[in-house]
Amino acid sequence: MNGPFLARALPRVFTWSVLACAFAAGHALAANDETSVSPVVKINEAAKTTPITATPLRGSLTMLSGSGGNITVLDSPEGKLMVDAGIAVSQPRVEQALDAISHRPIRYLIDTHYHWDHTDGNRWVSKAGATIVATAGTVKRVSTSTRVDFWKATFPPLPAGAIPSEVLTSNRTYHFGGQTVEVRLLVPSHTDTDLYVFFREANVASLGDLFWNGVYPFIDNQNGGGIDGMIKGDDAILAQLDDDVILVPGHGEVGTKKQLQAFRDMLVGIRANVAALKAQGKSEDEVVAARPTAKWDDVYGHFVINPEFFTRIVYEGLK
Repeated sequence: MNGPFLARALPRVFTWSVLACAFAAGHALAANDETSVSPVVKINEAAKTTPITATPLRGSLTMLSGSGGNITVLDSPEGKLMVDAGIAVSQPRVEQALDAISHRPIRYLIDTHYHWDHTDGNRWVSKAGATIVATAGTVKRVSTSTRVDFWKATFPPLPAGAIPSEVLTSNRTYHFGGQTVEVRLLVPSHTDTDLYVFFREANVASLGDLFWNGVYPFIDNQNGGGIDGMIKGDDAILAQLDDDVILVPGHGEVGTKKQLQAFRDMLVGIRANVAALKAQGKSEDEVVAARPTAKWDDVYGHFVINPEFFTRIVYEGLK
């Protein structure tokens, strides 16, 4: 299975490098200059030209990367079902990648959570006639302006037609394209709007930003997320999966249950370290200086959320 993934690595490395520079530059500026440009602007600019890469999963499932968060596509004679829609400015290249799979229409789109790099593409997918599915929390957040201080951005509401019309308040199962598509809601985790999608026959799960493969995650403390909820959510997911499952992360390469377990264990370890230092009365800057992430930095510390900032996310998320 590794061969096809490695063959597609270079375009994805380019994508990640662009996003990493945008986030890192945006965060550094935001810390020092209240007039700095939001990293969202930089990421949207990059998304206008970044190639879209298709990675086959199992059967008729494909992962598309290069438009913000990863996109999962189920293709079938009934049409296509997508999980997440990326950033709207990527539309021409995402449509080209979809047409390379087949010319069948998009029938369903499932939003894993409200963040713009997963839902901004709702704008054009809705115009293509798809029914959009999401949690009530996602509907609430994309229906109004939402501030994310880390991104130094206030996200305006989506247009009425791009707001999910099928609103979930509990788990739901769909039968589409020869797959049993299980949509599973979680307690507040990465945000207070999260769900994940399990394709039972293919044994593939699309996890959204509940899993960042090989990198430290952003956790949206400001909008209902938190380190404890993230751990609890990943524990719930791990309990439902077998060892042969293929995982589509919100960001990063296609993953395995073993990698998700390692990601969860990293969260637990760093949380314990930060909590112990905070309990000693250390300030946020003192905790950062103690390097509580050091054990994991070689694996997870080289991308969008660097060790210092992830430490701050965990510190501020501890209640």
